[in-house]
Amino acid sequence: MLNQVNDTGGTGDRNTCVEIPSFKDDSNSGCWKQNEKTSNIFQNILGQNRKMIEIFRQISNVAEYDYPVLISGETGTGKELVAKAIHKESRRKALPFVPINCAALPEGLIESELFGHVKGAFSGAVRDKRGRFEIADGGTIFLDEVADLYKSAQIKLLRFLEDGKFEKVGGEKTVSVNVKVISATNKDLKKQVKKDNFREDLYYRLNVIPIQLPPLRERKNDIPLLVNHFLQQAVRKYNRNPIIVSDEAMLLLVEYEWPGNVRELQNAVQFAFVKCHGVELTPDNLPMEFKAKRIHWAVCKGSRRLDMFSVKSTLEKTGGNKAKTARHLGVGRATLYRFLDDYPVIPKSVCA
Repeated sequence: MLNQVNDTGGTGDRNTCVEIPSFKDDSNSGCWKQNEKTSNIFQNILGQNRKMIEIFRQISNVAEYDYPVLISGETGTGKELVAKAIHKESRRKALPFVPINCAALPEGLIESELFGHVKGAFSGAVRDKRGRFEIADGGTIFLDEVADLYKSAQIKLLRFLEDGKFEKVGGEKTVSVNVKVISATNKDLKKQVKKDNFREDLYYRLNVIPIQLPPLRERKNDIPLLVNHFLQQAVRKYNRNPIIVSDEAMLLLVEYEWPGNVRELQNAVQFAFVKCHGVELTPDNLPMEFKAKRIHWAVCKGSRRLDMFSVKSTLEKTGGNKAKTARHLGVGRATLYRFLDDYPVIPKSVCA
């Protein structure tokens, strides 16, 4: 259910109350379960958009298998969260989840970091060292930004994926480990293969089960949910009074394109939280890039473009009559119904 946190003075139609989502997460069942009223979170990933519900299903479906998973998506879409969710839903959940940022490892050390080295293998190798694959034995290894892996390491990774064995740098003994490999990239790996930046054979080894994360601009009905979640996190952390988000501020947040995705949204909410000294978060509290944007409260008749607030206000005026609402907005009923499917919170708020 959604519990509303209201200002003690009450709220009117012009304000969007902060909502604290309640979720049902049955980690023992090996699958996600939809709450009776909403389906908003799965293994710390928030989303009610249909594309995110499909991601939840994919996570649950692939978790029981040990085949390599390749997670693709723009920066800030939550690729590591998805990797962790797959691990937590799998039978390996009690064993290590070991992330590696492939872009951050220098070429001279990457093989040692991945596979370890023996004492004396190179200058500075004063003792044997376990690599990340050995540390992750029995669990899951997460290769973030795998497209940036150096060619020399790509070859060794390919060999490991073939039989689960490797030799440490400077060593002769073959080491065998059992790990699930999940990789992620914000680049198009097929294009990287064509540019000869990434091995084609390795691409097919990693891309057994692909998961494509949608950018935030394609799941706009998740934005109010995320805004309220990040705002409530800040309220609890700094022990402040509940804060409501004005309709104007929320509309600006919903209509923004978010090139940095969820990470950028979180930063914007934290910025606004610091600037907000009252009980209502307004457009004046948002970062500078929002201040030049015009606020459109009505539907653009020519393009038949709908926004959540104009639809909500028109539904309220028509007493919840969807046919009348569609006529007032100048769109077909099918268009309105599709919009309401993406924004289920609107009819619920009108009924409330």
